[in-house]
Amino acid sequence: MASRGVLVGILVFGVVALSGLAAEKFIVGTDAAWPPFEWVSAKGEMLGFDLDVMRMIAVLEGYEIEIQDIAFDSIIPAVIAGKVDIGASGFTITAERAQVVDFSSPYWSSDQTVLVRADSGLNVITALMPGRKVAAQRGTTGAFWVEDNLIAKGVAVELVLYETYPEAVMDLLAGRVDAVIQDEAPSEQAVRQYPGQLLIVGVIKTYEEFGFLVAKGDPKGILPRIERGIKKLKESGAWDNLVAAYFGNPLEAIEAAWEACIDILRVNKDPVAYAACLAQKVRELVK
Repeated sequence: MASRGVLVGILVFGVVALSGLAAEKFIVGTDAAWPPFEWVSAKGEMLGFDLDVMRMIAVLEGYEIEIQDIAFDSIIPAVIAGKVDIGASGFTITAERAQVVDFSSPYWSSDQTVLVRADSGLNVITALMPGRKVAAQRGTTGAFWVEDNLIAKGVAVELVLYETYPEAVMDLLAGRVDAVIQDEAPSEQAVRQYPGQLLIVGVIKTYEEFGFLVAKGDPKGILPRIERGIKKLKESGAWDNLVAAYFGNPLEAIEAAWEACIDILRVNKDPVAYAACLAQKVRELVK
């Protein structure tokens, strides 16, 4: 039988260990300029589908996260270098990326779109003809598609690369480029954000799937937690409510609903009630 002193030592050690587990924190890297997946609100808050999924899983799985806004093409290098633990920024799962990082199971499906000015008179063919200036964000599958399917095949378009997609869209509106190639949901959001000024003239069926990513080999054991968290969100209905809130709605309504509901997640630690509140508030605001 252990002595009283030894027992006290074991108990103290156990409390310290448990408290250490409770304080575990992972750094999430995101490029917060791509609504509805991630963006910075008018009040300076980082929100979006990806970021709320990360916040909700952290609550369900018992760890904390710190979200860092960094350039998209710097996220994977930061994960590889150990400066960031999780990449959550609408990353398409590709064979090239999977050589250097590990991905979660797919959580979103997407295709690319051709976005033009509504008054340009362009269609999906004429927008991508030789001589056109076609924009995309640096390091994205939109940029890769232009390189692989147009430039590499002799179609002499000029690929103009940007640090963020909103910058590309602003240059499109200003007439400095002819088209923007980006994923479907953000293009739809851009059309909604600039009514009557932008038009999607074509969908390029790339059949992409998004995943959250971690360092190769998952040395911190994060992926099983993400997988369990996504499963819990889907089984509880929280996932569907999050989708209903974030997709197909004006950014102003989403931001207002987020501000009204976020303490349910931050303070009450209730992801299911938070997602229900968010979906309901958005519905009320867009009526």
